[in-house]
Formats: sequence, structure tokens, C-alpha cells
Amino acid sequence: MIQNDLPAIFRDYNPIENKMLQVIDNEGHVVDQDRMPALDDETIIEAYKQMLFERTADEMAVSYQRQGRMYTYTPNLGQEAIHIAAGMNIRDDDWLVPSFRELGTLLSKGVSPKEMFLFYLGNEQGGSFKHRPRVLPMSISIGTQLHHAVGIGYSIRYQKKDNAVFTFVGDGGTSEGDFSEALNFAGVWKAPVVFTIQNNQYAISVPVNVQTSSVNLAVKSVAFGLPGIKVDGNDFFAMYLAYKTATEYARSGKGAVLIEAFTYRRGAHTTSDDPSKYRKKEEETLWGLNDPLLRLKRYMEVKGVWNLDEEKLRETYKSQIDAQFVEAEKAKAYPLGDVFDYMYTDMPDELKRQKAEYEQFLSWKENRR
Repeated sequence: MIQNDLPAIFRDYNPIENKMLQVIDNEGHVVDQDRMPALDDETIIEAYKQMLFERTADEMAVSYQRQGRMYTYTPNLGQEAIHIAAGMNIRDDDWLVPSFRELGTLLSKGVSPKEMFLFYLGNEQGGSFKHRPRVLPMSISIGTQLHHAVGIGYSIRYQKKDNAVFTFVGDGGTSEGDFSEALNFAGVWKAPVVFTIQNNQYAISVPVNVQTSSVNLAVKSVAFGLPGIKVDGNDFFAMYLAYKTATEYARSGKGAVLIEAFTYRRGAHTTSDDPSKYRKKEEETLWGLNDPLLRLKRYMEVKGVWNLDEEKLRETYKSQIDAQFVEAEKAKAYPLGDVFDYMYTDMPDELKRQKAEYEQFLSWKENRR
């Protein structure tokens, strides 16, 4: 990586200096006009609508889970600006390699809410994304998806194409060996991968300062020869600019990029988690003032382009989302073999035992009706 060959924002926001790219403040005022992306009003309004759709779907998913209609769910509240900014920079022929907290990006890539609900209903059909090519299943195992992203990126470079790969990991995932290995291979191979660390301050209950002594997480790019940048993850415009610049860099054949999206997980880690056990209400309230939807809305109001009936929009979205959930609820059971038959050529005894135990459970469940 040659420093002079980097895009301007990567030179100006060197992660070693712990600077953070920001375009608008909490009140919606532009603080860096030179960095404002050239987006027309219609595009900005569309971005807000997509963020609102993600938030509505996310809130309803939590509600479905609390009603006992869906299994454990991973909330996305507070991280919508990252997801939609990424989604607006992903082409149809690009690859999306998600972790498990990128609802808006998956929706932007064309995955349906029904497919997302199927996943959280424990239905194998929910991870296949059959109608949306170049989207890998969500990865619950922390960091393992990063190797897949780099492998895809290597194939793109080998074939001399201009596609990009978008992949995500949480702040906790940066402590996994998979993270370092993936960045190392991406640097060596100049794989066109845009890595995003969603630094939402907590790896379940472990705060970032307990996890690393690095000045930030973007600085982890330096050891592997990659451009890295720390970005205000609740600022849609900053995230959009970072993704646009990073994607252009990756497509040009120069290699991978690491983005640290500095944000906050306002909900629980999952619906099985109780964040009150490890963080204070005052902290949550303070970060609530940094809400990405509120900031973008205030910008639109300041600029005079706010013309949305948000309450009506929400009701429309709720109706659409609920219809998708009901479809998922009524979906036929998947073939049992989908879970067990494709791991090994010859199924080992332990897996046979698990399959028999599960068949026994299903039989018991059916007899209870």
C-alpha cells in the first residue's frame, strides 16, 4: 500500500491519529461541506425510507419474538445508517457476506423480509436466499465468514473482474484469529473486499476497552497493509462517502479496505440478552441523542426537503412486514435431511445420534397436537 496512492479521506483520516470522518452533527447541520456526497434530494429521501423500513421490521421482529412466535433474534436498532449506506453502494453483481446484524443491507440487496423471518423461525429455507444471487447465509459463528469473503475476492481478482465483496464483523469479532488471518490474506492477494467493523461498543457484555488496547479498531488495518478509516456510523452521509470511496478503490484492483463504523447497539445483543446487567441507562439515553434516523431527518428539515408522513409510512411498512411474517409462519416444514445430510459423505455416529434424537422430538411434538 503506497500512502500517496490512497484516496484523500484515507490520508486525511489516518486511523493512527484516531480521527473520525463525520459530515453532519446530531442536529443535522453539515460540519464538513467538502465531504458531503453529491446525492440529490430524492436519493436522500429514499435512504431515509429504507432506514425507516429496516427499523420498523426490526421492531416488529422483536415483538414477534416476545410473542413467542419466533426464536432468538438479533436486533439492529441504532445501526441503520451503516446498513443502508452499504446497501446503496452494492451492485447486483457484487457479493454480500454478512455476519448476523445487517438486516438493512440484506434487504437492500434484495433479500425479502420473509426469508429473514424464516431464518429466525429455524427454517433452513431462510438461509439460502435462492432468489437473490451472491448473498451468503448469515454467519452466527464469529468471524468465520471473513475467510469466505476473501476467497470470493481472490476469485474476482483472478478473473480480472471489477466486482466487490462486502463483509461485516462486530467489534468482538476483531479479537478472533479469523479476523487477522482474513485481513492478512486480503492484503497479500489485493482482494477487492470492503471489510466493515460495526463497533457498537459491546461484544455481548464486554466493552471495547476491555477487549483491545488499540487506539481504535480501524488501526488494525495498518499491520496488514490495508487502508483503514474510522467513520461516524450514525452519520448516513459519512458512511455513504466511506463506502463509495472504499468500493471504488477495491474495484480499481488496488485491494481491500477496512472501515470501522463507530456506532452503538441500542437494543440487546439478542432477545436472550439483558443489557441492563452490564450498561447504564444514562449511557443508552446519551447515545439515543445520536440516533441515525433522527440525525438524517433533522438534516432534511434544515435543508427543507422533509415531506414525509412518517406515521403513515410506518403503517404501510407494518402491513407489508406483517404479511411477510405470516407467509413465513405458514411455510411448509423443510426436509429434515437438509440439516444433517450434507456435512459428510458418510454420516458419523454422533450426527446419526443427533438426527435420531431430533426425529424423536418431532414425533413427540406431533403427538401432542
